[in-house]
Amino acid sequence: MLRALNIRNFVIVDRMELEFDGGFTVLTGETGAGKSILIDALALALGERGDAGIVRQGADKAEISAEFDIAARGALQRWLADNDLAGEGDACLLRRVIDDGGRSRAFINGRTVTLAQLREAGEHLVDIHGQHEHQSLLRGAAQRALLDAYAGLGDGADAVAGGWRRWQDAARHLAALETNAAAFAAEREQLEWQVRELAALNFNPDEWQELQAEHARLAHAQSLIEGAQYAMDALSDGDNSSVTQLAAVSSRLDHLREYDARLKDIIDVIASAQAQAQEAVYMLRDYQQRLDPDPQRFKVVEQRLDAVHACARKYRVAPETLPDALARAKARLDEMGGSGDVETVRKRASEARDTYLTEAKKLGVGRKKAAKKLSEKVTEVMQMLAMTGGSFEVALNPLAEGNSSGLEQAEFLVSAHKGIAPRPLAKVASGGELSRVSLAIQTVTSEIAQVPTLIFDEVDAGIGGRVAEIVGQMLKKLGRKHQVMCVTHLPQVAASADQQWQVTKSAANGTMLSHVAVLDDKQRVEEIARMLGGVRITDTTRKHAAEMLGVKS
Repeated sequence: MLRALNIRNFVIVDRMELEFDGGFTVLTGETGAGKSILIDALALALGERGDAGIVRQGADKAEISAEFDIAARGALQRWLADNDLAGEGDACLLRRVIDDGGRSRAFINGRTVTLAQLREAGEHLVDIHGQHEHQSLLRGAAQRALLDAYAGLGDGADAVAGGWRRWQDAARHLAALETNAAAFAAEREQLEWQVRELAALNFNPDEWQELQAEHARLAHAQSLIEGAQYAMDALSDGDNSSVTQLAAVSSRLDHLREYDARLKDIIDVIASAQAQAQEAVYMLRDYQQRLDPDPQRFKVVEQRLDAVHACARKYRVAPETLPDALARAKARLDEMGGSGDVETVRKRASEARDTYLTEAKKLGVGRKKAAKKLSEKVTEVMQMLAMTGGSFEVALNPLAEGNSSGLEQAEFLVSAHKGIAPRPLAKVASGGELSRVSLAIQTVTSEIAQVPTLIFDEVDAGIGGRVAEIVGQMLKKLGRKHQVMCVTHLPQVAASADQQWQVTKSAANGTMLSHVAVLDDKQRVEEIARMLGGVRITDTTRKHAAEMLGVKS
């Protein structure tokens, strides 16, 4: 959900800081006050194109930032993490800066990104229904995804996508094999030889450490024996040995202890050192006896080391990574396919194709059934939105070869009025009609809609009276499941909102500036009365406004 929108030097906005709640919010105000400007600013933060013309006169740059709560947007969180764009906690900050020369910069959580990345993040967060590029329902992929979600075909779509990848991988493998069979066979032969040689070596990293340690010990066995003998002689052989000297010192001090009891602790330490020295002699003797300068074993170890080194040099890897080289060779052989024979690979590719087609046809049946139901439901809602005789149709256009999405492409077609041939949703002439069709679609699919924030611009164009009241009720109902915002001139729509913001315009230093105020109940009565009565607001219009809002006048 959108938490906050900060705008600096955008068109007629000097500085604006807005905080948002959930539910249904309307933006009202006089024509030209800047209601749609707020939507345009948000659209820029979501990655729509902009130029120097949006920079407020006299300023050097325009800056828009939008903060979102993404606690429930798992897919977006994964995308941010994968692109090293994750922020702190559950917040995501989108920021856009455009200078007076038309140069644009984009940021996500403080990191510089491309406009494409900004748009991709924004598609997870907001849908703007009106004549905005950011409206996801205008894109074929989004239309297909909405149909699949409506039909509960997500698992089937995933199965088709996986089947397509496996088929294409097998087909590429077959093509490579058929095109360059000789090179393929040579590579396979080389890999098979490598696997046999490395497997025969039967080497592991633990053995490598042990071999090196044993080789060092055997190579220096005589030096180790001599060093142990020297240490034993120094510690215990003769009158000048360490053990003898320690015993003499201990005895001498022991005689003096009767004169000073403090010598006791010192004598104890010397006695301990004497005992430890003697223990060291025993350990050295045992160590020396176990040393075996076995020339035959040394030869065996050296030959094993030579074999490992030779293999490592051959395959240009460190000795300890030889097992990894074996694993890579085996994996490549598996990738090349069992026996490597063309017929085996061709069979595998054919089986992958058959599996894909089976899953894709099954998905197509589900889509056909859901398309009919969705078309009927949206058409039904359109009749309530001053589009009498209009229709909505989900066309499933077959794809000659199929793709990762299946054997057909979904396309939303709309006829705004009776007698008009259905046209693609993106080609609906009026922004108001597009907003109302979008509202109808969102109303029908509200349970499965993926985007948390929905914004409707021009949804009330060309309607009034009872239809306006219905639109307000629909938007309010959507607001129970989504964060919904709407720019409106109609009091019936405004009165249905959970929150109402008033957009005004005033002159400051010869420049017109736009302002936004959050209205309380009393202020809402006044604003609804203005929308009802125009320039002259009477007690009657105020009473009517209060009645529409369900508050005391």
